[in-house]
Amino acid sequence: MPAIASSKSYRVGRSKTGLGLFATMPIKKGTRIIRYFGPILDSKIPAHDEIENKYLFELNGRWTIDGSVRKNLARYINHSCRPNAESDVRPRERKVFIRAIRNIEPGDEINYDYGTDYFKAYLKPIGCKCESCEKKRKKLRAEARAEAAKVKARKAKKVVAKGSNKGSKTKAAKKKKLNGRAVAKANGRARA
Repeated sequence: MPAIASSKSYRVGRSKTGLGLFATMPIKKGTRIIRYFGPILDSKIPAHDEIENKYLFELNGRWTIDGSVRKNLARYINHSCRPNAESDVRPRERKVFIRAIRNIEPGDEINYDYGTDYFKAYLKPIGCKCESCEKKRKKLRAEARAEAAKVKARKAKKVVAKGSNKGSKTKAAKKKKLNGRAVAKANGRARA
């Protein structure tokens, strides 16, 4: 039987994405952190099937937990593409527990992967704000800035090279013109 974390091992706090659940004590891998709970909705009842909010946790094709109740602190756990916890769904018991999949240190935000359906519906349009995605975007932006700097340096080098070549070409062109005019004038006078 997995260890169960006490209610004092986490707290609700300010996160990058709004509110989040943070560890206040070390939580070992495999520990049950918190239970996701709320009214059980039956999809066969039309009134239940029409309920739409971000806190619905689907147990199976028929049963869903509406976790929007204020006492459900598990609703503050945010999504992460590289989570430190996971959901332990028990459809027959109609229960969901959030369990640590690696050691969580005090001050760390507790998060789990919400799944592809939720991601596509709610997170993809605004972009995932989890730490791993933020690092990925930061790295891509840095690479794009470095590439832009390289392109800018190449263009500046070409402009400098053209400027030095253009200067020597213009002097040579002037000489040719002068020589050409002088020769033309001399030839013209000789004919006349």
